[in-house]
Formats: sequence, C-alpha cells, structure tokens
Amino acid sequence: MRKKIIHILVACSLLLLLVAAGCGTPAEEANVIKIGVIGPMQFVQGEHHWFGATMARDEINAAGGVTIGEDTYTIELIKTDSNEMLSPTDATAAMERLITVDKADFVIGGFRTEAVLPMQDVAMDYETIFLGCGAATYEINTRLAEDYDRYKYWFRVTPFHSNNLVANSLATLGLAGAIMQGGLGLEGPLKVAILREGAQWANDMVAAYEAYVPVALGMEVVGTWRPSPTATDLTAELTAIEASGAHFILTIISGPIGIPYAKGLGELEIPAASVGINVEAQADGFWDATGGFGNYETTLNTYAEGVAMTEFTIPFFDAFVEKVGQTPTYNAGTYDAIHLLVEAIERAGTLDSDAVVVELKKTDYVGTAGRITFTQEDAENPHDVVYGPGFVTGVATQWQDGEMKCIWPWDWNDITYEGTVQWQIPDRVIKEYAK
Repeated sequence: MRKKIIHILVACSLLLLLVAAGCGTPAEEANVIKIGVIGPMQFVQGEHHWFGATMARDEINAAGGVTIGEDTYTIELIKTDSNEMLSPTDATAAMERLITVDKADFVIGGFRTEAVLPMQDVAMDYETIFLGCGAATYEINTRLAEDYDRYKYWFRVTPFHSNNLVANSLATLGLAGAIMQGGLGLEGPLKVAILREGAQWANDMVAAYEAYVPVALGMEVVGTWRPSPTATDLTAELTAIEASGAHFILTIISGPIGIPYAKGLGELEIPAASVGINVEAQADGFWDATGGFGNYETTLNTYAEGVAMTEFTIPFFDAFVEKVGQTPTYNAGTYDAIHLLVEAIERAGTLDSDAVVVELKKTDYVGTAGRITFTQEDAENPHDVVYGPGFVTGVATQWQDGEMKCIWPWDWNDITYEGTVQWQIPDRVIKEYAK
C-alpha cells in the first residue's frame, strides 16, 4: 500500500512539473511588447496620457499587432501613476519600478519638468527608450547635445519645446491685442501681466516674455505673479493684477490652478483678457469646473473640434470624444507616440533599444496634430519634435459661450485652418474700456 502511494505521489509530481513547464509567463506564452505609460494619473494630464495610449494599443492590436521579422507581437500597456504634480521623488521611484519590476520595454508620458528630468535619468540608466508627451522645457533635450550616447534614448513627441510655445503665445497675444485696440479704440501701449505657476518649465518662458513682449509687440509688462502650483484661491494675485491696469494676463499654467484662476477671473470681473497657456482649459470639463466663469479663456492647444491639421486630426478627435467623452489635451499625443514607435520597431526588426533609436531618428510620420520629424544629433536640442509650417504648429483656442473655438493660426505664415473663428474681447473688458 505504501509503495502504491509513493508511486501515485511521484506521478502527480511529474504531472505538476509538466503542467508548470507548459504554462510559463504571459511573455513566454505570446510575444508581447510592454509599453509603460507614466504620468499624473489623478489629473486630466495623466488621464489623457492613458486614453491616447489605449486608443493606439487597441487599433494596433486589432489590426494584427506588431510585425518583427516573422513574428507578431501584441502591445500591452502598463499604467503608472507618477504623482509628479506633488512629488518628483515619487515620480523617480515610479519610473524605476516601471522598468525594473514591471519590465517595460519602452516608456511614454511624463509631465512636470522637475519630475521628467530625474525620470529621464532613470530611463537612460537602463537604456530604455522614453518618449516624452508632456514636458516642454528646452533643456530636457539639450542634455543630448552634452552627452548624446547617454541620453539618445529620449525623444520629445509633444509638446514642441518651450521656445516655440513662447512664439505661439506671442503670436496669439499679438492677434488679440490688435483686435482689442481696434475694437475698443485704445491708445498707447497695452499692458500685460504675466501669471505663471511655480514650476520649473515656466522660468525661461517668463524671461522670454519680459524681453519680447515690449520689443516684438510694443506692449508693456507690468509685473509677474507666481501662485503656488497647488493654489485653490488666486484672489490676491487677481486683485493685484487689476490694480496694475493690465489689459491682458499672459498665462503659463499647466496644472490644476488653471481652474481657480479662470473661475476667479470671471467671478471677480477682472477687466483683463486671459491669453497664453492654461492646460486645464484644453479639457471639456473646464467649462463646468469654472461654472461658466471661464468664458473667453484663451490657451495654446493641440486640438480643436472640426479643425484639421492633417487628414487624421478629425477622425482621431471624434473617436477620442466618442470613447472618453472629452476633448483631447496635448497629453493624448501618446496616441501618435505609440504609432510612430511601432513603425520604428517594425523598421528595425527588433526590440533592441539602440536599433530602434536609429529608426526613430528617421521618423517622418503624419500624425493627428501635424507631420512629426525629429531634430538630429548635430542640433542644439537633438530628438526634439520639429516645429513650424508643414510640420507641427499647434493652435490656440478660446472658450466662447460654452464652446471651445479655434482662434489661431489666423493668417500666420499663410496658415488659417478651416474652422478658425475670430478671437472675442471679453464682456468685462468691453464694459471697462468701451467709450
């Protein structure tokens, strides 16, 4: 009896070993490409990182996946909350975990410069390709010029860098200024207050505005205000700006203070028009979040309903709205990032990072917001998305009675996208200055 039991146990053990050998890990069962999506997932910026990425994943997998040689791979996404709005240290740890524990083959996302810089270092330590879809600071890419072999695994897909954001903001401010002066008969230089969040990416932009607003636009900068990036009440800043006599508030806001800022501006009836960057105003929830007081808020943007930068803009926009119920912010550029990454992988015929980098440098991809190519190794800012007519230009949008309308480019370098409307002077400004 005892010998019989032993034989049964041995047989069971062998069976278990055979079953275990046949199971393996998911990566062993099927060819999978793991792409980490990292961002502030508790905020709209991170949410749209994720939504854009899931749309790309679903499309690519439904179309048959990724072809590498004779093998077919599917895309698996790893959602990672960086908590970078509150803690760059948390973001660094999240990136480390994403690569070493979750075993991401590639990473996309990132938002705050203070977090992206150390996250970039972690990715470079592991020679992991990191496609940026949030941080604009120019210096993120100048690191490649200083040490290309180390930082070559980084590419910025969206937005274009801060110097070009300055150019678009100045163009939008110039357009609005001409409309205001012509419409209200204002004489003398218009006055501009700069309101920037307390974040690193805004530093160089402030310096540029202080230098170029007077020289390029003939306007006067009356001061710079710097609320905390987590402020919930900007009454003090807004009343001080009102006392300065500013006709415009030039904003540099990427985070959640964009809501209390715009709401306070309308509630307090500050007689100044808001133009610049307010990422919260790129999202549909902005109108309800401000209780309608965000009317006339003007921000640089990537997408606007019914406005086509390429043949793919409107189909992507409509599909995103149908799936998510929101207008995509620029962070949803993770969609284009995954598509162009997959093209590079297929051209390389391997997942080897160095080989994929070679192909990413050759990128010439018509995406949802423009034609995407990258600056090369000999540039001051290698691997940066190329900006300008024929490439990626961006747009500017204004909230007009509950609808987000494209108001720029307006005859800029011979570009006016179909569906663009005229910028409107806020009622509170007309009330203050109309003769």
